[in-house]
Amino acid sequence: MDRRSLFALFLIAVVLILTPYYFQLISPPITKTEKGNVEKSLNTLEGPTSLEHSTPVPQKSSKYEEKDISIDTPLYTAIISTRNGGSIKSYKLKNYLGEDSASVDLISDQNLNNLSLSFVNINGESLSIEGPWFVNDNSGYVEVFNASYSLEFSYNYNEKLIEKILVIDPNSYIIEITTNLSRISDQISGDFYLLGWDGGIPPTETNIKDEITYFNGYVYQAGDSYEFKKVAPNLKNGQGVGLEVVRGKTDWVAIRSKYFVSILLPEHGSNLCWAGHEEIMAGSVSVPQYSFAVGLNKDKTSSTSLYLGPLEYDTVKKVNEGIPSIMNFGFSLIRPISKGVLWLLKSIHEWIPNYGFVLILFSVLVKIVVFPLTKKSHQSSKEMQALQPEIAKLKEKHKNNPQKLNQATMGLYKEHGVNPLGGCLPILIQMPLLISLFQVFRSTIELRGAYFTGWITDLSAPDVVFRLPFSIPLYGDGVAVLPIIMGVTMFIQQKMMPTQASGQQKFMSYFMTGFFVLLFNGFPSGLNLYYTLFNVLTILQQKYLTPASPVKNLIQKT
Repeated sequence: MDRRSLFALFLIAVVLILTPYYFQLISPPITKTEKGNVEKSLNTLEGPTSLEHSTPVPQKSSKYEEKDISIDTPLYTAIISTRNGGSIKSYKLKNYLGEDSASVDLISDQNLNNLSLSFVNINGESLSIEGPWFVNDNSGYVEVFNASYSLEFSYNYNEKLIEKILVIDPNSYIIEITTNLSRISDQISGDFYLLGWDGGIPPTETNIKDEITYFNGYVYQAGDSYEFKKVAPNLKNGQGVGLEVVRGKTDWVAIRSKYFVSILLPEHGSNLCWAGHEEIMAGSVSVPQYSFAVGLNKDKTSSTSLYLGPLEYDTVKKVNEGIPSIMNFGFSLIRPISKGVLWLLKSIHEWIPNYGFVLILFSVLVKIVVFPLTKKSHQSSKEMQALQPEIAKLKEKHKNNPQKLNQATMGLYKEHGVNPLGGCLPILIQMPLLISLFQVFRSTIELRGAYFTGWITDLSAPDVVFRLPFSIPLYGDGVAVLPIIMGVTMFIQQKMMPTQASGQQKFMSYFMTGFFVLLFNGFPSGLNLYYTLFNVLTILQQKYLTPASPVKNLIQKT
């Protein structure tokens, strides 16, 4: 591998490292609005005027105890409490396992206060309707495998009924939430009450430091998703969570971790919502904890969908076309390529069940596609190397006249039909593909927990075989095998060059190889597997499929 190729790869690495910070720089902020209670002048939402119910109206004297209902579906098991009229106490996904091989649970102590209802009463007091709520189910356990199931909750507020219904779909991660506070609308200040989710989504991955870089919250308005911004405590959402008012027609609000997401989608949108986050400490790591609430019309029954599940492209796109915008596919130029890469990987996976072998086949396909470019790059490198003796003569001849040297050098290139940029341009053209591969392999849930073979048990994580008793800057404390193999392939490519580097050039080539081994040690094994295979294929191409330089033969004849 010549110096131009090494330098181009170094630029790729810099781009990959700086991409997350670039996103933070260009991310548009949420529009700030003045603080205070909800103004009555906001437009009202459309919706049905009544809510059918079978739950009897509870009396204040009724004995109340918080009750849990266990829900078992093909996709998850959940525990839903009567607290808040149906808060989720546990939500374990059957198709996704954690580090301890137990099902991933998207509910923790930090986000137990979910699906809460709150409002400001006519006395200016912020109230959260925690309980006592009554529910129509007395069994405590329900299997939802064939048809949808409804949990109906009711609450007596000043002798008037508040209702909330959760509809469980056995084939979806969506829970439909219907709420009706119209009977107490005269006791609510302003035009809206809040349906909120406090505490975000808990970390689920082994490498928390890497995972929290993906944590974020979004408000989706007018076809654009805006990230939550940290705000000072403003409006108290019944539980003392500082949230900032966000005005304007909002289609949905979302909180994501690396692989999972919680989304509230009001049926007719919301003209008012609240968003914000705070930092909590998990050991020595500061974890962002996001919260949001949507404003619902106090005079009408409202329907809101909760999606709580994997951030998987095809699944969330069916929920709402705009949701994939929060996924890490890169900037506008890269996103279409990243989506194409993901589609191709998933298509191949339908025929080959092991993603490791999918990546092997994928690397071969990519090599075939870029073969003309890499062939041109290798040929150009050989042509440039063949001209080096002639260029050295020109340097000696015109050592005191740089202008003459440049003219003579360009004349030499023109005489032999050599493009001095021919070795770099093919690599630069490939950069969008390389960056898109990085985005897909590093952040898509399809590779999460995907086993390949041997020591490579998770293609979304580094293939660490043992831990060091100390941490090395850039490298970390885990020793992965694939980056070392990749470094060996880079070294072989250097040795295959017709003209071996010497002195400072040789040192830089070794330095860059070591730099990439250190850098890629913390990358997902799927990404390292692809790059290693691609290098092996490049070695075979250089040895067997790249013809000798015609320039060298021409110079030898002359």
